[in-house]
Amino acid sequence: MLIRHATAADGAACAAIYAPYVVEGWTSFETEPPDAAEMARRIVDYSASHGWLVADAGGGTVIGYAYACAHRTRGAYRSSIDVAVYVAPDAQGGGVGRHLYARLIPMMAGLGYHAAYAGIALPNPASEALHKAAGFTPVGVYREVGFKMGGWRDVGWWQRLL
Repeated sequence: MLIRHATAADGAACAAIYAPYVVEGWTSFETEPPDAAEMARRIVDYSASHGWLVADAGGGTVIGYAYACAHRTRGAYRSSIDVAVYVAPDAQGGGVGRHLYARLIPMMAGLGYHAAYAGIALPNPASEALHKAAGFTPVGVYREVGFKMGGWRDVGWWQRLL
């Protein structure tokens, strides 16, 4: 598995990985999955300001991705980032997320960011375990912050100082 910088050409693969998270559960709070063009736009935008990485299983087969983006828009937050990782269903449990974060986190530290935050829609034991393994600690829960799949959803917030 190769961890590499994403390009706009990875938009379709990333959109395909992300779509089930949007339509089959509450892991993502988006309600409509972005298409390949929108995902390519996000890759270009986030790569220009922060970073977007993909896990390539060989031959250009993308099996996961991770990115960083601004935590908030107000100036005092400029040293903080939000991070996320998504792994294709058939590649989950094989360390793809850990490998992506193992590259993304040091890359963000090298760019001078101070703290990384991850929001995890609850319950999600696999994501909580991944973030704990990547050095994140829980800092709080937004209760009933989103309504999706017929119910109110909580989001746990995790932090890692870089």
